[in-house]
Amino acid sequence: MVLKKLSPRPLQTRSLREQVYEYLRDEMSRGGLQPGAFLDLNQLAESLGISRTPLREALLQLESQGFVTVLPRRGFRLNPLTLDDIQSYYEIIGALEAATLKRFGTDLGPEDIKRMRELDAAMAEVVAVSDFDRYYELNVTFHEIYLGRSTNKRLLAQIQLLKQRLYDWPRREGMLKSWEEYSMREHEQFLNLLEKGDIPGAAAFLQDVHWSYEIQENFIHDYYFANQPPEK
Repeated sequence: MVLKKLSPRPLQTRSLREQVYEYLRDEMSRGGLQPGAFLDLNQLAESLGISRTPLREALLQLESQGFVTVLPRRGFRLNPLTLDDIQSYYEIIGALEAATLKRFGTDLGPEDIKRMRELDAAMAEVVAVSDFDRYYELNVTFHEIYLGRSTNKRLLAQIQLLKQRLYDWPRREGMLKSWEEYSMREHEQFLNLLEKGDIPGAAAFLQDVHWSYEIQENFIHDYYFANQPPEK
């Protein structure tokens, strides 16, 4: 059977649910949707010009990721980030990053460490001009150099999601320079351990220092709850 020549047309590779999900995440990141707010399914579907089904599917995905809570007969509530959330996320990220480094750290070479030092230096430059968005991008890239050695896509997706919960809900306009500067000093200690070939020590440093809620707690209070009492 010979098919007729098809006329060219743009193909939509993402489902409507995926498009709605990305729209909602973008709105959450930029602050258009604020933590603690309620979403009325009918009103939101009408404003977007879509049916309730893809919207509900997108919101249920956000619920599974901890961004929203379903309230019977009331709609969806956008979950605020609490101290308990932050502590849990730090513990999980620290454990996952440390486990990844233990398994794949020996794959890192001098060029990788050199690249991470360059990224750390670039972070110092953007901190000096208070560019948090660029700092965040550089910081993610720094960690992705060793995380990227992993072939465990689910583990990497979980780390990415938890970092988004920490930093994109919503993305804050300013930065806490003392915390960023402290974090970069931690990066240097981490890199020194890698240069010595002390992979177990570097993994322990990630989990017990860099992603330690107790060590970072004062910074966390100042960054997330400077103008409001933290929720438990």
